[in-house]
Amino acid sequence: MFTVIAELSRWAIPVILLIVPVVAMLRGVKVYETFVDGAEAGFATAIKTIPYLVAMLMAISIFRASGAMEVLVATLSPVLNYIGLPAEVLPHAVMRPLSGGAALGIASDIVKTYGPDSFLGRLVSTMQGSCDTTFYVLTLYFGSVGIRKYRYSVLLGLVADLTTLIASVVIVRLVFQ
Repeated sequence: MFTVIAELSRWAIPVILLIVPVVAMLRGVKVYETFVDGAEAGFATAIKTIPYLVAMLMAISIFRASGAMEVLVATLSPVLNYIGLPAEVLPHAVMRPLSGGAALGIASDIVKTYGPDSFLGRLVSTMQGSCDTTFYVLTLYFGSVGIRKYRYSVLLGLVADLTTLIASVVIVRLVFQ
């Protein structure tokens, strides 16, 4: 069974990349022209997102360089230690909603320091893969398409981040301890 799943996984994307253009061609779609139009629209979208991306990266850099990360971690550490979240992963938990790249860097440092098979290594790896970058999505994607009224998006995104954080701790404790 494992071999079948491995082979399906290996061939799934190449087969899809072959089937989609063939079906489109059979339906009369001008595949190449449609691809070029889509690439042009994608490039225009990328150009529109650059200011939002630069602003987000600047804000993250200021947040980390100012020492605000350390203050926030020191403030939250006693409460989160009480519920079983180790203080070592707090920088990752704080950075994950802001920047996937920064969170990955923090996760890499934790894995390098404590090892990939340690509780902290498994926890931070699970956290890294369990949620999205809420503020990055709101800033970049909402901003690039002109959404100005986020309404409950920030609150719901942060609730989802907190939920995945708690779920990561519970699951890693249940599975690996």
